[in-house]
Amino acid sequence: MENNIYLTSEGAAKLRAELKELKGPAREALSKRLRSAIQMGDLSENADYHKAKEDQGFLEGRIQELEYILHNACIVEEGSVSKDVAAVGTRVTVQEEDFPTETYHLVGAKEADPRNGKISYESPIGRALLDHRVGEVAEAETPGGKIKLKILKIE
Repeated sequence: MENNIYLTSEGAAKLRAELKELKGPAREALSKRLRSAIQMGDLSENADYHKAKEDQGFLEGRIQELEYILHNACIVEEGSVSKDVAAVGTRVTVQEEDFPTETYHLVGAKEADPRNGKISYESPIGRALLDHRVGEVAEAETPGGKIKLKILKIE
């Protein structure tokens, strides 16, 4: 899995939508800002112009990044993932000792969102869960120390 970019079909769709927005309305709005700033005259002391040029650099950089990700990503389709073992694209319900159960959706690093239960397969917990089956205990080395997670369900 090293050096591969994994995206769920949902994550790929979000990135495609962001790319469409950046290449269309966002680029157009930025070009209007640039034209307006240029019309103000002396560019050497024009803060609006310099800010718009800086924003343009960030916008074009993000567009390039999204195009690279989408071109090189391995898209993990929801129905194509085996539910026998924890893998990218699966939702894994675990329990640590006497704590309440938690469900993690294993995704690629580009779409990880821990607050919403999406963790990267490269994270300590994600790495620990990979290739484990229901009933097994996965041990993760986290910044807070070692934790043991019993796998209750894979979907």
